[in-house]
Amino acid sequence: MDNASARNMWGDYLDKHLEDAFAEAPKTVHFCDNEKDANECAKLVKKGIKRTTSHSLLGLQYRKEPLPKVGDFTVVTNWEGKAQCIVRTTAVKFKPFFSIDAEYAKLEGEGDKSLDYWKKTHWEYYERELEPFNRVPRESMIIVCEEFEKVFDR
Repeated sequence: MDNASARNMWGDYLDKHLEDAFAEAPKTVHFCDNEKDANECAKLVKKGIKRTTSHSLLGLQYRKEPLPKVGDFTVVTNWEGKAQCIVRTTAVKFKPFFSIDAEYAKLEGEGDKSLDYWKKTHWEYYERELEPFNRVPRESMIIVCEEFEKVFDR
């Protein structure tokens, strides 16, 4: 782990959870592709409001990132890289964009928590994410729906 803040938080977590001492080191991430949204999402996760994140399968494949799996730990940071909390993946589901429902949008916890808000903001994000690869989002594209629970913060 290159991020000292995340490494320190992971150490503090392990001090209280020796049962996870042999777990794979967590990845360190901030949500979103801009400072305002990244900081807001970190706050929502820390408060337990945001309990899911939505990757485009295509984006993960183009960036050669592994699929999330149940049991994965992640240190969530703000835009500047300061660790905010640790989450653990509880479910991973693959759904076409068009099948995302209001219940899932509410779990994501962003904006007004509505499906309309989810679809608008995520579509715009996927457009930006896929543009460098000369791809565009489609209603049928697969979304990797990662659910998580907050397991530690300070």
